[in-house]
Amino acid sequence: METQTHSILLYYCYADIEDTETYREEHHLFCIENNIRGRIIISSEGLNGTVSGLKEDCEKYMAYIHSDLRFAKTEFKVEGHDKHAFAKIHVRVKPEIVHSSLRHINPNVKTGKHLEPEEFKKLKDQEDVVILDVRSNYEHELGHFKNAITLDIDNFRDFPEKVKELEHLKNKKVLTYCTGGIKCEKASAFLLEQGFEDVYQLHGGIIKYGLEAGGEDFEGKCYVFDNRIAVDVNKVNPKVISKCHVCGTASDRMVNCANPTCNEHLAICENCGWELDGACSVECKEHPDKRPYDGTGYYQKQSNGYNPYKGLQRKPNKEKIKQAAHEQANS
Repeated sequence: METQTHSILLYYCYADIEDTETYREEHHLFCIENNIRGRIIISSEGLNGTVSGLKEDCEKYMAYIHSDLRFAKTEFKVEGHDKHAFAKIHVRVKPEIVHSSLRHINPNVKTGKHLEPEEFKKLKDQEDVVILDVRSNYEHELGHFKNAITLDIDNFRDFPEKVKELEHLKNKKVLTYCTGGIKCEKASAFLLEQGFEDVYQLHGGIIKYGLEAGGEDFEGKCYVFDNRIAVDVNKVNPKVISKCHVCGTASDRMVNCANPTCNEHLAICENCGWELDGACSVECKEHPDKRPYDGTGYYQKQSNGYNPYKGLQRKPNKEKIKQAAHEQANS
């Protein structure tokens, strides 16, 4: 059994941030000094992050977030792991904490009713209920709730246009869900805006449902945005629903195509992975820039002298730079 020395944190918080650049710098520095890695988005509307670190460092990070009154209500989904789930730390300022094309919506003002995992579990099979997956194709093709309605979208920003196809469901209870809850905050609010009257959202998303309710009736795996790529959720009645992109056999083994020009993230079974040397097609296998395949289908980006202090406005002392570079080289 693996020793889970590390934690992976998934979180978001809709809150007003006036000086995003100054806060980004402060936040970035805290992560460096506490060996937190991952991807964090800062916007005038709040925070969105997935990070990893030693358990004790993640405890410090959560305390740091909660110590700021703006983010005191932040809820973390915490999963154990045997190592870092990220190679680097990126803290970026963006217009939204999730690209939605729904910037006018403030979930702190109006959003769907939050359902805790056990509440969602009890409600989801009722006759007047529909379950709506608001994630993109590559996510719900790997895994989704039994009987869920999925939308043909490549990005969440396409969600508003697809709502036109759901007009016939306005007399139903609509239960929305996503990976960690963040997309549902705006998706459920938009449904209310469009005249849907009884709208709910799975609080904490698929990840919290798996942690607290056993993941029952979530079929397949959940796509995640860290080096794990896909995780098991259902401990009650698991089922593989995705198929190998090459041969069509049942497979939930997600890989990146070894051709960096393609780089598609697809389900490819073990046999086809080796037969095509990590590529998704013969054409990609023969591409001159194809990366060496080691059986995992995961390709760590080259560090190229990565300096975790890059992007900070302040100039850290030389000893910190030296120490950070040493830690990165030995990670």
